[in-house]
This record gives sequence, structure tokens and C-alpha cells, in this order.
Amino acid sequence: MDVRQKIALFPHSPGVYRYYDSEGTVIYVGKAKDLHKRVAQYFVPPERLNAKTRVLVGKIADAQYSVVDSEADALLLENNLIKQYKPKYNILLKDSKTYPWICVTGGPFPRVFITRRVDKNGSLYFGPYSSAFHARKLVDFFTSAYPLRSCKYKIDSEAILRHKIRPCLDFHLGKCKGPCIGAYSQEEYAADIAEIVRILKGDTAALIREYTAKMQEAAAELDFEHAQVLKDRIDILREHYSRSVIQAANGGSFDVFSLVFDEYAAEQGATAAAEGEASESLRSAHPSHSVGPSRSCGHGRPQASEASPSAAWGNFLRIRGGSVVQSLNLTFKSKIEEDRATLLSTFIAEIESQFGELSKEVIVPFLPDVEIEGVEFKIPVRGDKLTLLELSAKNAKEYRFNSLRQLEKTDPEKFRKVALEEIRDALGMRELPEHIECFDNSNIQGTNPVASCVVFRGGVPSKKDYRKFKIKTVIGANDYASMKEIVNRRYSRMLAEAPDDLPQLVVIDGGKGQLGFAWQAIRELGLEGRMMVVGLAKRFEEIVRVDDPVPLFLDRNSLALKVLMQIRDEAHRFGITFHRSLRSKGQLKSALREIKGVGEQTEKRLLMHYGSVARIAAASLEDLSTMVPEPLARRILEALSE
Repeated sequence: MDVRQKIALFPHSPGVYRYYDSEGTVIYVGKAKDLHKRVAQYFVPPERLNAKTRVLVGKIADAQYSVVDSEADALLLENNLIKQYKPKYNILLKDSKTYPWICVTGGPFPRVFITRRVDKNGSLYFGPYSSAFHARKLVDFFTSAYPLRSCKYKIDSEAILRHKIRPCLDFHLGKCKGPCIGAYSQEEYAADIAEIVRILKGDTAALIREYTAKMQEAAAELDFEHAQVLKDRIDILREHYSRSVIQAANGGSFDVFSLVFDEYAAEQGATAAAEGEASESLRSAHPSHSVGPSRSCGHGRPQASEASPSAAWGNFLRIRGGSVVQSLNLTFKSKIEEDRATLLSTFIAEIESQFGELSKEVIVPFLPDVEIEGVEFKIPVRGDKLTLLELSAKNAKEYRFNSLRQLEKTDPEKFRKVALEEIRDALGMRELPEHIECFDNSNIQGTNPVASCVVFRGGVPSKKDYRKFKIKTVIGANDYASMKEIVNRRYSRMLAEAPDDLPQLVVIDGGKGQLGFAWQAIRELGLEGRMMVVGLAKRFEEIVRVDDPVPLFLDRNSLALKVLMQIRDEAHRFGITFHRSLRSKGQLKSALREIKGVGEQTEKRLLMHYGSVARIAAASLEDLSTMVPEPLARRILEALSE
């Protein structure tokens, strides 16, 4: 697969992309709010690019991406990767410049200011902030709300008592209470600093409530100017804290491993292999992105399931000083006797061979089946390390999904088999759903109610088997009764004409209501146990099952859910197309037939000659009079012009 085909599969997610030359060297690192759209902008006709970009595009041999949660995280990761790789075509951020931090110095009267340099001098650093403007607004808020000093004088008790320091202009302007002359006690100053630190750590809820109460009080007293000041403070506090993967200057150093699996059974004769492809990555966007099932062993520690997956996708993150400095994605195929713990051990061994010895602390989703001297494996249950593990899992899932999309291009038959196997395992079916049918209703305010049935065989649409229905026994917009009618009509006819060609899986477009009435029809036909029937509700894309009050929520990025949504959307498209055609015919009929003197034969003759009602309306009286009598022609033109 060439690089243009590869980038066509990039996700519509925020992240960082990297371009490699033919020697595997990173030549450019960029960030994007939407990876797919941004990267596609490089691969346009050359005349639309500037000279530098044309040279860059000409040297791109490979492209990789890293998925992150937000645009702010993309900015921070881009900064780190540019520092690490120093790509040839990145001009900015290759030098010592970086994103800003907010520093709170030590000592009896600390200062608060913005810096791009982090020193281990006992000061507190908060950030980094992806926007210098935002950091500046926050510091300006502190200086306006709290009378802190801006000078660099060494202020201690001796200097205050001996009046060694003269107050500066800020003191006379009221911007500083003058701790240098003893007008601002150390206790008061420390209390203000403690509140600022609390804000920088994200503990702002109480302060926002306090400011809100004061704002409402000021507004009630018609002091709108003060109320506006308080409102501005509230807005700054609400927007200032953007949680980042890089959280503190003194962050820890550890390694993170995550694995996601195919749940279908391994094929006989499968061979073990480790196929690696570099792709730096970051965090998970949703806690539901689990890292594989786990169970408790005798010591109360989670262990990997004994199931033997046929394939696994892994993500590795190396954290140093709170920053991601290295990441890698790998694909594994397992032998039938290998379990998850063995696959994780293989993953760890591969990473150790490529990047050297591991950190003393290694974060894993479950314990591997090996022990390494000097290395402690930990399974986080809360906090930032769990967040990083979930972030790593998202990238593994994204990598898996992208790999399967590439498989769709290179080996469509194998891809379809993988998709059907995933659907089978997700729904707990006994056999592969080679034959899937999906039903959908379509009506607008009860007019022209219709329904559709689409058929997929082997994961491919079988359009010759598609069926469309006019609702015959239901009056008005009753989706439930309509669903029962068409399911009954469909399978009563199949039982009569092709009883051995029943589908393994029936998908109903709707929730419990539509599914319940469809199941009534199935049961009345005596088809229980011969097919699985599920509903796919649009709101949360949950799967509703018969006699199960709890809906099934599949991962949004799972192949099973995406294929089921594709089948549902195809049924909707087919049904709405049929509905529109009937509605158009009805409009044509009413537009001409309601005119006095126009019958079926006249209508047919006019439409065959002019082609449409619009052309009839645009015709001249003389022209139309050649087809019908002049008084009738005049009535037709008057009626169509209204």
C-alpha cells in the first residue's frame, strides 16, 4: 500500500502526523484537529502547493499518526516530537523554544510569572500551556485579583524591619500591597498564594461558586461594572485548565503497555509472528476502551484471561519526566496455545530488544507470565497512570482499526470474514452470520408508509435480493405495527418459497418497540431458534436484544458495530429512495388530476410529450393548445402557476 492509500485511511481525530523519507527518517511533524483532512491537503495537484511543500511531498515515503484527545494535546505532543526528532522541514520549535509554564517561586513572598524554562530550584511549575495568550490571561487574572509583588527583590524579615527596600510604582498605583515595607503580612501573602496554587491545580469549583454569588449580588445592587469584572474572572477560571498528558515538570518515568485482541478462535496451523510498524501514539479518549478482559487470581491480582486470541495489537509508551518520548505500535499473531499473558510477555521482550532495558515501573493492563529483575509491573486502578493506560489502549484500538481498513483494500475477502467473525462473537452467535437481513420503515406524517429489506451475503450487499414494501394493513404512522407486518410478509413468503435460505441474523432499525413487534411476527411464524433478531437504535447505537433489558454497547471503533451501522444505513437509504419515488408520483398525480377536465389519458399524453409538470407549466398557451382544447389549456396553465 502506497502512502496516498495509507493517508486515505487516517481517522477524523485530533492528533499528530509524521512523514518519513525512504530511509525511515522523520522529515516533518505536524499537528491537526482532524488528521484525515489535514494530511489530505498535502496530496493535491503540485501547482496548488508552494515550492517548499512540493519538495517535502516529493520525499515522503511513509506517514504515521498519533491520536490524542484534544487539539491542545496535539500541540504539546508536536512540541515534544519535534524536540526529539528535529525534522528537516520543521523550522519552528527545533530550537530551545517550547510552550510556556506558570512558575510559582519559593521563599516567604513568592512571585508568579510565565516562563519557558523549567529549573529544578524548588519552584512550582504548572503547564505546559499550549497557548501563550491563555497563560498570559491567567497570570493577568492573578495580578489583578491578588496584590502580588512583581519585583525581584529579596524580601525577608530583616529587610522589612530595616527598611532596606523602597516601595516601587506598583505599590503607589495600588497593584501591590507592599510586602517589602511590611504592609502585606507573610501570612496574608501565603494565603493568596495557596489560593492561586489551588486554582492552577484545577480546584476552582468553590471559587467559581463564590464569584457567582458575588456577581449575582452585585447585579441585584445594579453594580453592573463590578458584576462584569466578576463574570470575566469566572470565564477565565472555567476555560484556563486544559488537562494535558504532560502535567508537571517533575513527572515520573515509567513505561506503559496495552493490548487489544481479536476474540474469535485461532485458526488451526496459525503461526506466531511479531510484525512491527512504528507509530507514535498517545492517550485514550474514553474509559470504556478496555484493555482486554481480566479476572482475579488467587492473590487478588488481575491476570490475563486464559482465552487464546488469534491476533493482538499493542501500543507502547515511554514516559520520561512526565513527557512521552517514545511510542510504538505492534501487531501479533499467536499460536493456538498462547494466551494473553504470553502475548504481553512477547510484546515486552520485543520492546526491550528495540529500546533497551525497561523502566523500574511498568504499567500494564494485566500481569505478563514473566518476571524481570529490577522491574515492577503495576496495574493501575485510578489516577493519571490509569488514564495513560486507557490512552495507550485507544491508540492500540485505532491502530487495529486502521490495520483492518488496510486489509479491506488489500484482501477484501479476508476483511469481510474478520468483520463477520467479530459480529458473531459480539452477539454471542453459534454460527457465522453469512446471511444478514435488515428492515427499516419510512413515512412522513403517515403519508405513503413504506418499508425496506436489504440483504447481505458474505458481508456483501446482495441487491437482487433487496425487497421494498408498501404498508397494507396499518393506517397512519405506526412504526411498530408496520414492522410486524413487513417481517411477517417477508418470512411467511420465504417459508413458502425458500425455507432453507433463512438468514442467520436479522437487524431491526429501531429500539425495543420495533424489535418487540418484529419478534412477535417471528414467533407467530414458528421461527424462534432459527435466526437471531436484534435492534440497532440510532441514538446511542446500542444493540437491543430480545428478552434482555440491558442493551449491548459495542466500542464505537469496533468493526462489528461499524458493519452493522453500514447495513442499517443501507436499509434506510433503500427505503427512503422508494418513499421519495412514491411521493413524487403522488405529487405529479395530484398536480394534474385535480384540474377539471384532466383525466388519466390526458395526463399521460401531456407527460409523455413534455416530460414533466414543470415543463407543462412553462409551455405557452399556443403550444399547449395543440395538445388539448384551448379552454382546458388555459385552466391547466392557471392551475400550475398558482
